[in-house]
Amino acid sequence: MRSASFLVLLLLGTASSAATLYISDELTIPLRRGPTTGHRIIHAGLPAGMALEVLGEDKASGFTQVRTPNGTEGWVQTQYLASQPAAKDLLAAANKRVQALEAQLQSVKGDFQEMRGARSQAESRSSELGQQTKQLQNELAEIRRVSATALTQHQENKTLKAENEQLRNQVTELGGKLERLQRNTQLHWLLGGGALVLLGLAFGAWIKSRPKRSSWA
Repeated sequence: MRSASFLVLLLLGTASSAATLYISDELTIPLRRGPTTGHRIIHAGLPAGMALEVLGEDKASGFTQVRTPNGTEGWVQTQYLASQPAAKDLLAAANKRVQALEAQLQSVKGDFQEMRGARSQAESRSSELGQQTKQLQNELAEIRRVSATALTQHQENKTLKAENEQLRNQVTELGGKLERLQRNTQLHWLLGGGALVLLGLAFGAWIKSRPKRSSWA
């Protein structure tokens, strides 16, 4: 009789198969071979939070047929089952989700910081390039100014060289004239001195040629 009742209950309970229920929080319940407390215990204590696959339900006895994750089948009291995981498991899952979200947030923050850092580096690089460009422009302006000054000085140097060469030619020409003048002056002096010598000789000869008078006459 018991076997027949068990078979009928098993057939009636197939409508609830494939569902999943969880052992209530803070409980360990025995897994029995049949839907009564008199049936032999297969597992002494299924822990809270374990997910059980529902195979059938005996509402009259208050038992549900289940399959554990490792494939063991049996009956547990329906009052200890819940449609949601145990609170501690939900909390653990929530904590894991929070940790994952925090990790994602940190990653996003890191990416944002990197973007800000890259932007800051780009702005710094742009400012640096701007300063370098300004410096190069100033150097170019200075080079142009120096080049213009150098060209002016070069032209002035050419003019001065030409004038210097002209002055040298004039000095050379004046030196030649001075030398010729000195030669002419020396010649005049020589001629003058020679004339004076000749005059002196002529005068001396004239004096000697005069007849002497007697002092007694």
